[in-house]
Amino acid sequence: MRQVVLDTETTGLDPALGHRIIEVAGVELVNRRVTRHFHRYLNPERDSDAGALDVHGLTTDFLQDKPRFREIVDELLEFVRGAELIIHNAPFDAAFLNAELSLVGLEPLEGHCASITDTLRLAKELHPGKRNGLDALCERYQVDNSARTLHGALLDAQLLAEVYLAMTRGQETLAMELRETADWNLGSEGAAARVPILVLTATDEEVAEHERVLLEIEKASQGHCIWKRLYARAAETG
Repeated sequence: MRQVVLDTETTGLDPALGHRIIEVAGVELVNRRVTRHFHRYLNPERDSDAGALDVHGLTTDFLQDKPRFREIVDELLEFVRGAELIIHNAPFDAAFLNAELSLVGLEPLEGHCASITDTLRLAKELHPGKRNGLDALCERYQVDNSARTLHGALLDAQLLAEVYLAMTRGQETLAMELRETADWNLGSEGAAARVPILVLTATDEEVAEHERVLLEIEKASQGHCIWKRLYARAAETG
């Protein structure tokens, strides 16, 4: 499974008003392990609003010699192609990326990736009524964000990757157990044949509790519960 945790910084809040992306970064996860990252500062060919400058601190002078979006778009799309994108407040970043892609005559972001997961929406489902900004989530999941004095796309993507893995850790545990069981079976066929297997049937209460946990995992992973997939596959094959 390949995922890319993505973040941007911008000159303002609304691409419809001509605001542009000034920084874009992505952290690649393969089977829930960080493998590499993508990071570019961009010349937006305009100044940042005062409020935005207070947030990211990237001045016009600093960005003057940086490449334009059109010069790095092929690299960016190659990095995200076919991956599930993990974005905090995805509608905001997707709107800016789609505006930039439109300016260079390319199809929207959704046409280049497998899907987009909004971690803000996921956090609100898991923690209704609580603060669910990135800093609040770092505090909740004990992710060190002490270096985040200003917003930065690469740092925020790295922090969000840690937060996302923590938010969905139950799914990771199941996947690891499944892989370990498969490896043991493949490598120990002779030994397994000599060991008698004791089968204990689950009680009705245990079955009900198991179903409840699976439903929680299904909700937290937005429909990607591994056990649910295995049960469905077993039902199809009989």
